[in-house]
Amino acid sequence: MKNKENHVLIISVVLVVLFILFGAFFPNTLGTVAETLFSQITENFGWMYLITVFGMVIFTIFLAASPMGKLKMGKTEDKPEFSNFQWFTMLFGGSMGIGLVFYSVAEPLMDYTAPPSAAPETAAAMHESMQTVFFHWGFHPWVIFAVGGLALGYFSFKKDRPFLVSSAFEPLIGDKINGPIGKAIDILAVFATIFGVATSLGLGASQIMGGLSYIYGVKTGTAFTCIVIGIITIAFTLATISGLQKGIQLVADIKIWLSIAFMIFIFVFGGAVFILDLFTNSFGGYLGSFIKKSLWMENKNFVSEWTVFYWAWWIAWAPFCGQFCARVSKGRTVREYLIVVSVLPAMFSFLWLGIYGGAAFNLNNLTGGEILNAVNTDYTTGLFALLRELPIYAITAPLAIILIVFSFLGSANSATYVLSMLTDHGNMNPDKKLRAGWGIAQGAVTIICIIVGGTSVLKILQTASIVAAFPYMIIMIFMCISIYKALSKDAKEEGLTKSH
Repeated sequence: MKNKENHVLIISVVLVVLFILFGAFFPNTLGTVAETLFSQITENFGWMYLITVFGMVIFTIFLAASPMGKLKMGKTEDKPEFSNFQWFTMLFGGSMGIGLVFYSVAEPLMDYTAPPSAAPETAAAMHESMQTVFFHWGFHPWVIFAVGGLALGYFSFKKDRPFLVSSAFEPLIGDKINGPIGKAIDILAVFATIFGVATSLGLGASQIMGGLSYIYGVKTGTAFTCIVIGIITIAFTLATISGLQKGIQLVADIKIWLSIAFMIFIFVFGGAVFILDLFTNSFGGYLGSFIKKSLWMENKNFVSEWTVFYWAWWIAWAPFCGQFCARVSKGRTVREYLIVVSVLPAMFSFLWLGIYGGAAFNLNNLTGGEILNAVNTDYTTGLFALLRELPIYAITAPLAIILIVFSFLGSANSATYVLSMLTDHGNMNPDKKLRAGWGIAQGAVTIICIIVGGTSVLKILQTASIVAAFPYMIIMIFMCISIYKALSKDAKEEGLTKSH
């Protein structure tokens, strides 16, 4: 057993250390290699991301609607660990990522100036930009997380397998999950998670820097950004090691209540009627063009820069968010799990983005383009430019930075725990030294990406996510086949479907 654990851990650590060293000593080369890989993958395989993710949407609907949906994520006698209300709040909490805070104002306005197909900076561009934001943050990402979580949860809770991605492949490759193929799958899951989280940490750090500069005029640069990431890395690593459940719970509670308070505040003071009108129209347009948007590649540059980046980012987060969704869903039926995980957090995201995006457009119109100017100058300052136009800015601006830091801490803390489990043979309570190591590694990878990326940090992080997620996307395709094989077999054995 130890050998199995050590192989995944050692190879993962060696690969991460090599990446960090290569980035530290040859930043220009890493930048060039990353740029080449980025262009090759997005140019030649963008279609694959779109078809794969849309395929997962169809797969999720099919499973939830079929008799297989009656199967349990656990033994037949298992009851849900949490009440419906607790379960819903946990899933909502899991959806409150740093990206949602980062992009809620910036992305609608960036899409407004360079929309997928409408004429820039017109009413049509505004509606199209909101539809596109709903598309990127709506049902698709949560379907990806639901599928990843179903694989982990079903095989762990129902079949008593280790809480590892490789466990989901037993119906396809049998005992080979314990050999090199299984280890390779788990190592790819580690890599996808690291770069998915590094993207979030980099975005969070950039937004904190942008906020400090915008609000207080603090001069920020690469060194200062790296110091802030270093401090926050120490904070979440210590929290993960100590297992201070009360402290971690407190961070989560503050994050959720602050988020809800901001939503209500922005809705009330940011133009409630305008927000509701825009939300209704845009949400209807999003639902009406759901299939078309899922497979649309007319504007290849836009799709590569935005949609492919997002699909890759969500795939990179699938081992991490999927694990979270699965952990809180033991005892639920497959149908219940798939519908709730795919729909409820997405609905929360629609409300969040509708309020922030709607207020951004409304206040931008009222101020003669002030918020758009701020986003064009530095997209990390969009949220702060919005808050500046609302009452009690002296209070809301620092609270916004606190919200970003807490979102940062929550994501990194959970990811550290998941990485430790993946490299400790699915142990639900991984070694504390391992947790410390992965905490430091995530901070180091993010810092290297920022040093290499310089002013174009988003590009280098996008690239890292897309490159790391590409092989994991192929794993997820086979994961769906394996899940279907296991569920159809179990459904026949439990008399839910007819045996031929």
